[in-house]
Amino acid sequence: MKLSFYSGKEPNFGDELNNVIWRSLLPQGFLDGDERELLVGIGSILNTDHPAHSRKHVLGSGYGGYTKIPNINDGTWEVHWVRGPLTAAKFGLEPSLVITDSAILLAAMDRPSLLDNGSTVFMPHIDSLQRGAWEHVCKLAGITFLDPRAAVSDLLRGIAGAKLVVTEAMHGAIVADTLRVPWIGLQPFLPLHRGKWQDWAKSLEIDLIPVRARPSSLREAWAGCTGLDARGRSTRFLLEGPLVAPGRILVAHRAARFLQDLAVTGNPQLSDQVKFKVALERSLTALEKFVKKQSF
Repeated sequence: MKLSFYSGKEPNFGDELNNVIWRSLLPQGFLDGDERELLVGIGSILNTDHPAHSRKHVLGSGYGGYTKIPNINDGTWEVHWVRGPLTAAKFGLEPSLVITDSAILLAAMDRPSLLDNGSTVFMPHIDSLQRGAWEHVCKLAGITFLDPRAAVSDLLRGIAGAKLVVTEAMHGAIVADTLRVPWIGLQPFLPLHRGKWQDWAKSLEIDLIPVRARPSSLREAWAGCTGLDARGRSTRFLLEGPLVAPGRILVAHRAARFLQDLAVTGNPQLSDQVKFKVALERSLTALEKFVKKQSF
């Protein structure tokens, strides 16, 4: 069986969790790279990008709206569980197949050693690295910046050692919740990335309170106002030139103050401990059944 997950030009925390979790929890040799069988795990990867001929085993994946809806009734899909009720409704699946995002399985692994000691950390969505200035803003604010492109082991240690995780990346919140670290979710600047947050939150009955972030750069402000990607050459030329330098400085300092205030006066969230344990036990049981079925 081959592990299948989204792989972009740069590594991304949520996607790279697949390599850590499945290779740790599955029996040795289970993932042998045979493309005839695919493990479709963490991420919004219920999409049309998978090979049509492969048998696709869904373990905690979700639909994100990034492609057309695949036909999961074509005989090549086997759904063991999905990320949330919005995904289930999209595909007409039974509610019993809703558990939660399979990154919750981190709780069944050894807890990461601590990289930090009780600070506030911030993780942007990977897309925001292309147009934002969050690393600079975090330096201004005195807040630890977590780059979602960094090594998963370092990011896990950074989250585990934090007192608060502020994140625009959904898996920043999911991992914080799994490690029982309070978190505050920022509403992604691009609307396309927002629906999946509700899908996961509803799976754990979290009353999600997304915070609208201040932009960290002029390009991010433009994306927030227009809904456009703001990564084109002309946008960079207009919003990153020397004539608008004072505006960039002002925006960055306002974003830094926003993070500082949020760390002090924000409303951190954490899923209910009982509901979390139920979801974890159900995920482990579903995983165990999946492995046994494949062994015969």
